[in-house]
Amino acid sequence: MNGEKIDMTEGMRKGIYILPNLFTTGSLFAGFYGIVATMSGNFDTAALWILISSIFDGLDGKVARLTGTTSKFGVEYDSLADLVAFGVAPGILMYSWALKPFGRLGWLAAFLFVVCGALRLARFNVQVNTVESKRFVGLPIPAAASMVSATVLLFHHFGWPGSYKKLAILVLIYLLAFLMVSNFRYYSFKDPGLIKRQPFAFLVLAVLLLIVIAAEPVVMLFVLFLSYIFSGPVGYIMTYPRRRRLEKALHKDEKKAESQNGA
Repeated sequence: MNGEKIDMTEGMRKGIYILPNLFTTGSLFAGFYGIVATMSGNFDTAALWILISSIFDGLDGKVARLTGTTSKFGVEYDSLADLVAFGVAPGILMYSWALKPFGRLGWLAAFLFVVCGALRLARFNVQVNTVESKRFVGLPIPAAASMVSATVLLFHHFGWPGSYKKLAILVLIYLLAFLMVSNFRYYSFKDPGLIKRQPFAFLVLAVLLLIVIAAEPVVMLFVLFLSYIFSGPVGYIMTYPRRRRLEKALHKDEKKAESQNGA
């Protein structure tokens, strides 16, 4: 622990990288403004700013990796910004938009989302150098916050009754909270192969996807985020038979090794 503090102090003396931390600051600003908009009763505006925050958050890490400016300071600053922008901001949004009529139970439910997001960030920080970079363990907190924002925008877009949103948000909170602290694997979009040459069909599919999103942006964003959220549990179910076969084979090898050692 003391060694980490010394390394951080030495890094601070050398200075910090400006460009990636500017994107992190942009993410923090957007999340904070989302809180301000929520307090003013502009819930759709708050949802938009949380989505904007997720864009900045997606760029800061990529900029740092592409420019070779990753640092421990940047990792810690990014986590603190994420907790505000994707934990506190959507938590307050959910409470003010749909959960206030529930009183204490309402803000406790919103707090559950925040604390599970904090736990997800803490786990990510300790696993950042030990877990496969192509996969996240547990639903990333920016995706959870984006799902909240997409839900708010969907209700605003269709003008659905307020009674529906209370039940929808309660279900959503518990689902997202569970997925953030689960062991389901989610694609991280950090695969270096994504920036390499791809078949021409990939470009056609990307263009078609953009056209569909442009035609119905609110609906398609909701569908995309919902698909990503369920990709973890679905992937777990689909790969379960293969994992069971591997576990049985490993168990058989261990028993064989034990019997040979005993002999």
